[in-house]
Amino acid sequence: MPEGPEIRRMVDDIANAVGQRTANAVFFAFDHFKSFETGLAGRRIARVAARGKAVLVFFAAADDDGPWCVYSHNQLYGQWRIGPPRPEPSTGRQLRFAIYGDARAARLYSASDIRVVRPDALADIPYLARLGPDPLNDAQVDTTVIRAQFDDRRFAGRALGALLLDQSFVAGVGNYLRSEILFEARVPAASRPRDLDDDARQRLAEAIPKLMARAYRLKGVTNDPERAAALKEQGLRYAARRHMVFGRAALPCYDCGTAIEKRVVASRRLYLCPRCQKD
Repeated sequence: MPEGPEIRRMVDDIANAVGQRTANAVFFAFDHFKSFETGLAGRRIARVAARGKAVLVFFAAADDDGPWCVYSHNQLYGQWRIGPPRPEPSTGRQLRFAIYGDARAARLYSASDIRVVRPDALADIPYLARLGPDPLNDAQVDTTVIRAQFDDRRFAGRALGALLLDQSFVAGVGNYLRSEILFEARVPAASRPRDLDDDARQRLAEAIPKLMARAYRLKGVTNDPERAAALKEQGLRYAARRHMVFGRAALPCYDCGTAIEKRVVASRRLYLCPRCQKD
């Protein structure tokens, strides 16, 4: 499943293709949305935004009808693709939603969680209603906001290895970011927020937005940018230079040389350095 940085880059692509432009045509695969095809065609795409792992496409008001928003969540298999309006691309995926402009089209394939709502009703969508702070998409989320989450009784006693995957704790963190954040903060996966001293709490609160922003800016790279650039010069492929610990089982830690370990936490693989993240 794409994580927050990938969704944000996807939103950038959609906005570049159809944002602030008129939708010449709109397509919905689901019968209960078919009436919106004519209702949204001819409207301007006012904004495209990300919230956690969801994509929001805002259509401007038209005549006496107010604005609408198309909400979608990729879940495991959804995928947005940008291309020319015609011809339709040949793919084995099922087209679920599409916006056709003069020069470009944005198509959503395979996703099943799609809704058309008034913008002021977005808070009623269950996924959005339970989202925690979103550092990547909300400029008001800083380390103070994140640290406040550590004291919330819903989260204070839960192990961070599982907690970081909970979108109500911090929105947009997924599996690779979980491992990288814990390593950057030098925090064990089994630690709970209430177990951390003040220094560890601050390191964790800083690591979360830092690595999310880095992954967004560097297209999925969470490794130190200078190190990643040096590894690229050495001829290492993207996957081999991308992360500090994630996917690097048995390879030496960049900081201390200890072999990186792979574990299963919350039914998903997690990577760590047993020395840098010692209990």
